Amino acid sequence: MGGEGREKESSMEPQEEEEEAKRPKPKDEGKKEEKGAEEAPPLMALNHVSRLCKSVQASIDFYVKVLGFVLMERPQALDHFNGAWLFNYGVGIHLVQKEDLDEAPNHHLDPMDNHISFQCEDMEAIERKLKEMNIRYMKRTIEDEKGTTIDQLFFNDPDGFMVEICNCENLKLAPAGSPDRLKLPGDRHNPPVESNDNSNTSWEGDELIIRGVCGMV
Repeated sequence: MGGEGREKESSMEPQEEEEEAKRPKPKDEGKKEEKGAEEAPPLMALNHVSRLCKSVQASIDFYVKVLGFVLMERPQALDHFNGAWLFNYGVGIHLVQKEDLDEAPNHHLDPMDNHISFQCEDMEAIERKLKEMNIRYMKRTIEDEKGTTIDQLFFNDPDGFMVEICNCENLKLAPAGSPDRLKLPGDRHNPPVESNDNSNTSWEGDELIIRGVCGMV
């Protein structure tokens, strides 16, 4: 019996060790949560905006002739549906043929509605172009508490999706709250970002990393 007892005791030890290994360790879990909170997702930049459209060709003409986008080649794997890829200014627009052609587009202009916005360095030139192409638009100027003004032009594409052209970079971006980690791709245009004297700015590959930014007071 003594031998049997020793065999039973030795056979239970590995099982107990396995169960112990499976038990969560509070300290380790706390470290994992803390680490996850500090790490930003590995995103790089906005890649594209996708639009359902009543006529792919009409939308191609609009984005190419009005906004200066360039038609790109699509992978052959996407040939089973009608669509197009456009690209310029570091961002893509993907067009997809809409199946329900009976739905009438909404051409209502409301700055508070969904829209895509493009930074512009010559607002007057864009406004002249819209007039020449007989495109209806809304013009608006807003001013912040420091007297900085922003000009905006709103108009619709052929399917009623709203587009904004602005000089929003007259106003610097000011992150609100505690210091954050911002990634500004170094190979494309970036808006100005307000930072304090204690911010730590460095290049990591093609990205400008800003640590310790704070909002304007």
